[in-house]
Amino acid sequence: MRPRFLTRRAVQLALTANAMRPVPGARAAIPAFFAGWLTGELAPHLLALTVADTAAHVARYGARTTADRVALALAGASAAGLGALIADAQRARGQVEQALAEALGPKYLQDLRRPADPKDLATPWGQLVLPFRMRDPDVRRDRDVAYAPGGKRFLMDIYRPKEPVRGRPVLLQIHGGAWMVDSKDHQGIPLMLHMARRGWVCVAINYPLSPAAHWPEHMIAVKRAVAWIREHISGYGGDPSFLAATGGSAGGHLAALLALTPNDPGLQPGFEEADTAIQACVPLYGIYDFAATTGSHASEYRLTSLLARYVVGKDPVEYLDDYVAASPLDRVNDKAPPFFVLHGERDTMVPVPEAREFVRRLREVSPNPVAYAELPGAQHAFDVFPSIRTAHAVRGIERFLDWTYLRSLTG
Repeated sequence: MRPRFLTRRAVQLALTANAMRPVPGARAAIPAFFAGWLTGELAPHLLALTVADTAAHVARYGARTTADRVALALAGASAAGLGALIADAQRARGQVEQALAEALGPKYLQDLRRPADPKDLATPWGQLVLPFRMRDPDVRRDRDVAYAPGGKRFLMDIYRPKEPVRGRPVLLQIHGGAWMVDSKDHQGIPLMLHMARRGWVCVAINYPLSPAAHWPEHMIAVKRAVAWIREHISGYGGDPSFLAATGGSAGGHLAALLALTPNDPGLQPGFEEADTAIQACVPLYGIYDFAATTGSHASEYRLTSLLARYVVGKDPVEYLDDYVAASPLDRVNDKAPPFFVLHGERDTMVPVPEAREFVRRLREVSPNPVAYAELPGAQHAFDVFPSIRTAHAVRGIERFLDWTYLRSLTG
């Protein structure tokens, strides 16, 4: 039994070390992400397990052998590291608030039509006990509404307050998954439940996936969903005149490109007359350097290993213009709506310099606010389930969207 205790403590310390300093290199990005993401967001749970496991072992066996003493040292190191990860997650509160104050003004809270609660960004500790149990009795979910013909990849779910509403702002959630996997059922749920509970109508969509679908089929589907929302969302209590978009990873790419290509006829064939402009955008850990024009090693590796082989299916040298047309970094313009970009400091899937460069270019040309929060210690996909960091990010996004919506009513 004792060697197993030593093994558990060694594995936990390795996971904690990777969360604090991820294994470098493009080829290690995926395993470093999965290990670091779960460890970082579940750090309170893992800390409790480490303490309980260690206490149980000491109570039963003591610490008489060298293996026991080594395991106890490893447990102490893990506990210290997990404590540091928890502290990093709490620091997201200050980073989000600073980002909003810098972009919207230090007194932006006064523009919101509700009293500012100094505890509004506090951690909802009760949600941390069962982080994968994401339901809310005050939110109604209309499942599998078709926004275009074509089967399950053209379905959406609509989250709205349980009590009937009218004329409420709308948030479109676009899932990630490297344009190849996942669905509307697994991402953005903490944010959508939070916003729907506060009166917003939220729409989560599926879209065609690669390699069966090739670019720009993904973007065309997103724009079809926008056209459907504009025509039909009032029947669900939404206001078709105000639509914000959000999404993570590939979903962040699609949300950002949607915001930067309003009414682009090349991306809405057969429905060119539809209004596909949106009024705000909140991409999270998005992919912005689609064409790898920055020369970043991570972007070039993604281009050759993923995009050219599976998503676009074209030679990126011969068809470079197609990749540039799909790249938010290369399509920033002065018609961009307000943006709130969030990215993890320790993201191994999409290294943070990519987000910094996107924000820099956008701020150079956009007349609208561009908020940017770089979250300490965060990996990719930090918002998928409720956590300390998720709570701070979600409440900051709520404030940004509320501010943007209220400004649209007065401006």
